[in-house]
Amino acid sequence: MLHRPLLGWLQRTSIVTQIVISLVAGTIFALVWPDAAARVEILGTLFISALKAVAPILVLILVIAAISNQQPGQTTQLKPILGLYLVGTLSAAMVAVVASMAFPSTLVLKDASTGMTAPGGISEVLLQLLKNMVDNPVNALLHANYIGILVWAVGMGIALRQGAEHTRQVMTDFSHGITLIIQAVIRLAPVGIFGLVASTIATNGTQVLAGYAHLLLVLIGCMLFIALVVNPAIVWWKLRRNPYPLVLMCLRESGVTAFFTRSSAANIPVNLAIAQRLNLDPTTSGVAIPLGATINMAGAAITISVLTLAAVNTMGVVVDVPTALLLCVVSAVCACGASGVPGGSLLLIPLACSLFGISNDVAMQVVAVGFIIGVLQDSAETALNSSTDIIFTAAACMADQQRKA
Repeated sequence: MLHRPLLGWLQRTSIVTQIVISLVAGTIFALVWPDAAARVEILGTLFISALKAVAPILVLILVIAAISNQQPGQTTQLKPILGLYLVGTLSAAMVAVVASMAFPSTLVLKDASTGMTAPGGISEVLLQLLKNMVDNPVNALLHANYIGILVWAVGMGIALRQGAEHTRQVMTDFSHGITLIIQAVIRLAPVGIFGLVASTIATNGTQVLAGYAHLLLVLIGCMLFIALVVNPAIVWWKLRRNPYPLVLMCLRESGVTAFFTRSSAANIPVNLAIAQRLNLDPTTSGVAIPLGATINMAGAAITISVLTLAAVNTMGVVVDVPTALLLCVVSAVCACGASGVPGGSLLLIPLACSLFGISNDVAMQVVAVGFIIGVLQDSAETALNSSTDIIFTAAACMADQQRKA
């Protein structure tokens, strides 16, 4: 029976390889048989619908679980490292916003009419933000009001820190459960991407691929700038010595591995081994590195900012400087809640898009575009995230050793 060899091949082959095959197959199908390619749009539509269904509950459960299970006193001994994580993630968001304004990207989105009414300024954005924050939680989930979902998740997480330990464990179990569901949805990405690429090229022509290339160049360019310029500057500020030997070593030994595993969590043992080789305090590194795999997400902040502003440019919304600064903060906060599975940061883009009044339907199309370019985007994002964990942990520990010497 043919389905057994096919199932075995799917289990043995990485999702990255499957997405590459889908991209090539969708492009060829659209060029050879455009009429039929236009009709497979249903595959992409179903994939986007699945993403829309899982994203709101993802934000709610992951944030509640992360906050409710935070250990008291943990941030005190890790304060310098957490400070570096915060500065690095916020700097990444700011670089992404500046790059997106200097080299604006546009996307081909279905039913995305340009000329939307732009926010009247920072006051209008903040007023709408406040209204969304106090939305009914059930209504927020039903209508994908991610700001409201985030506020309720933070509130519930803080409240549950006073609850029984088994209650917090239940939230952790829910978090693991929703992660498994997300992994199942993402496994469908090759099929959905085949439908999206085939129908998009059949309808709009191969020039659409040039737009994806431009978007990918902006994303990768921002990540390289953070890895080779901003992170070394932060390390120099902390150590007051040449940062590049440390930075390049961490990129080579941690970043390359993370690029291929596409999982910060899977790269934790690699970073712990580097910390041991550098003679870092095991008590500090043993907590800081796993924590960094959860909250230190410079690459995710770049992805959220660049793709959100691509949607904003496509919709014709004009962004002023105060609103751009607000987006930097929101992207950094969203990045800290990014899921640990490949492509997890993409599912938080609708939250950032909601700042500009962009509908959830349009935002989820942007998420789908993220999956199309995710073969390189997510690998580069994970490499930056994971290597930065060990870079900042090492910088803080070495600075402490210098101070005691």
